Amino acid sequence: MARRMQLANRTAVVTGAASGIGRAIALSLARRCCHLALADIDEAGMAHTAALIAPHHVRVSCHCLDVSDAIAVAALPEAVRCAHGGVDLLFNNAGVAMWGNFDQVSDADFEWLFAINFHGLVHMTRAFLPLLKASDDARLVNISSVFGLVAPSGQAAYAASKFAVRGFSEALRHELEHTSVGVTVVFPGGVATAISERARQPAAMSRAEVEQGLARSRRLLTLPPEVAGETIVRSVEQRKARVLIGRDARLIDLLVRLAPVSYWSIMRRVMGR
Repeated sequence: MARRMQLANRTAVVTGAASGIGRAIALSLARRCCHLALADIDEAGMAHTAALIAPHHVRVSCHCLDVSDAIAVAALPEAVRCAHGGVDLLFNNAGVAMWGNFDQVSDADFEWLFAINFHGLVHMTRAFLPLLKASDDARLVNISSVFGLVAPSGQAAYAASKFAVRGFSEALRHELEHTSVGVTVVFPGGVATAISERARQPAAMSRAEVEQGLARSRRLLTLPPEVAGETIVRSVEQRKARVLIGRDARLIDLLVRLAPVSYWSIMRRVMGR
């Protein structure tokens, strides 16, 4: 059995730390005495996360960051190094969503989503990999989605980005196999975050269609972010390479193995479309 990863007095970078899963990851790490570099475009939300962490008496730095800005991402490692001395863990959690079928989503909107969900994750990984390699025990944690396992109708852009995260993470795990850097890819199911509420609406999509999607999301996104965050951090301690978050993710993973072509027709009936 692999030696358990000790997180006390390590330093972790967490993107998307202002709310949801990112905030929950940060709090779970802080409870384990792990120092934190928080990154998010939402400064107020990030400050609230830092305030929640304060009672744990770990070192915290806050970095206003748009992960789609390659120049800003490239400058971040030096700022984190100055604040913390080094980095042992990188949690690539920042992400966005979008409503609409492929023919409703413009090229600009598709590229906007990919710039954050995939290219931002790749830029962050490239920027921080030297610091991770300098650590004697490091971990790269990339947050994909249950839609990195299945690709439902109406999620072409989002599913494409999350499948890309999955493929990138698995290839990188093999490339880094004989280094001090392990790679974990996470597939959350229906976690109760605000990602659906904040999803971009294509101009070609009606408000009624969006409301219908929101109603479905509210039924399906039920797992508390705190549970997801704790599960992710515990899995990192256990050095797991692949993490399914929630009963729905585990069932979907099984379904796609059993019915790799027809899974969507089964899912559609179960969801009561």
